Amino acid sequence: MATLGSSAETAVASCADVAVVILNWNGQELLRQFLPSVLANSDGARIVVADNASTDASVAVLQKEFPSVHIIQNSSNLGFCEGYNQALQQVAEPYYVLLNSDVAVTPGWLRPLRSLLEERPTVAACQPKIRAFHDPERFEYAGAGGGYLDRLGYPFCRGRLFDALEIDRGQYDDARPVAWATGACMMVRASAWHAQGGLEKAFFAHMEEIDLCWRLQNAGLEVWYHGGSTVYHVGGGTLHKSNPRKTYLNYRNGLALVYKNTAEAELLGTMISRVILDWVAALRSLLQGAAAEAGAILRAHRDFYNQLTYWKLQRKASLHKLRTAERQGVFNGSLVWAYFAQGKRTFGELQIPDSAALAAHGAAHVHPER
Repeated sequence: MATLGSSAETAVASCADVAVVILNWNGQELLRQFLPSVLANSDGARIVVADNASTDASVAVLQKEFPSVHIIQNSSNLGFCEGYNQALQQVAEPYYVLLNSDVAVTPGWLRPLRSLLEERPTVAACQPKIRAFHDPERFEYAGAGGGYLDRLGYPFCRGRLFDALEIDRGQYDDARPVAWATGACMMVRASAWHAQGGLEKAFFAHMEEIDLCWRLQNAGLEVWYHGGSTVYHVGGGTLHKSNPRKTYLNYRNGLALVYKNTAEAELLGTMISRVILDWVAALRSLLQGAAAEAGAILRAHRDFYNQLTYWKLQRKASLHKLRTAERQGVFNGSLVWAYFAQGKRTFGELQIPDSAALAAHGAAHVHPER
């Protein structure tokens, strides 16, 4: 396989045309813990914190302890999507990195991502390898080794199927096209971001990066993963996965995601299947005594249908939609069936045909100091 990034990385050793933008809301302690690694290892990139009207001392901490960080102050807590949309209107660099406040980066982490976008103009977004901060040999839930979708639009990752997380043994050290790049750490070309209108504000949070990446693919662009860069993510800092609010957002946004972006010929069958499986999930939660989770799923469906006029407008905004076979990073099967009925727990067991992958070259796997 070819080697990616060896020539361009020397030319872009300085990432001065990159803005690393961290969205913050009441996260002063996370800023104290994780900003030092970002400042020390970002090769000249501008570090920006967009504050979503925090009520703690976040802004004072930034001003006193991190004076080199540029601060953007949003007028209210706009959520993840609109918080980034408004902040990035004020950022001039041609490359953005959306970085969660609970991510520790490693030396040279930006260069492979920057080189990839420099070498391949059709790549609009990419992500590094995401490992777990508290279990650093294992992949982390939000992104792992690159984001995939099954044919019904259920997301998963190389290295993570539902809650089954693999140990990183170098099996995903390549660079390749994927379906989506994680919003926990995603480099995106500013021109592509603005052409797509940024993140879908109605999502508020959760699955917004998958929607953006799906729209980018429908527009003829590519989304990649680069295993030559590694970061470490705490995860679950805002909403724990067991929180009914998170369940609600995932199910509501999951329906909207599929409705907005699926090709016309595949839409009806996909939506019917999703509705049936979601109701099965609600019944399963109820039988397991998780009434709050079941209720969150039902509310998600109610609100999706109540907002259907809006979602129809969003669907019409993009006329061209790729079929499943035309998109990168898609498993042409059911993840639910593979996981729950067939007992498959690793990405390799899905036996997805390999797409054009390149040998990753770049940042070494360095454990952050903790």
